[in-house]
Amino acid sequence: QAGCTEVEQPVASAPSGQHLQSGQAYEYPDPPAASGFHDPSPLPTEPKVYETQPPEARVVHSLEHGAVFVYYLPEADGGFRQDIVDGLARVAEGGGATFLAPYAGLTPETALTLVAWNRRQSCPVAAPGGGEALTAGSAATIVSGFATAFECTSNAPENGASPC
Repeated sequence: QAGCTEVEQPVASAPSGQHLQSGQAYEYPDPPAASGFHDPSPLPTEPKVYETQPPEARVVHSLEHGAVFVYYLPEADGGFRQDIVDGLARVAEGGGATFLAPYAGLTPETALTLVAWNRRQSCPVAAPGGGEALTAGSAATIVSGFATAFECTSNAPENGASPC
């Protein structure tokens, strides 16, 4: 009912172990990236909630280890109200390897995008028939389900490494 996509395997999926040089910039062909070349260092286990978008090459390394990233479009950019973001922050803070961050490249159609290694799902701000698609509760339920399916599971090729 919220208009979310099915969980997809992005077109640009890639095998693990493709390291860049530390700090090297890389432009992902199908953002937000769900796999591919990445920084040799994953993100630290804290913070779980970012105020700005973390370096994507480090996020991808964390995904390779089993992390789940919850990206959102802020309200000021046509995205979600702060109460919904606050609810998502509580989910991230309660999860072992789930992180929350704004993502500059999202649109109102992909305003909530969940990413795990080679997996992605997006939800819009507005429901297919108009009106608000997600409440704080329904957004938290969707994120919790995605995290349960992919956080620190065998979906990730290097599951068990930090942050898992």
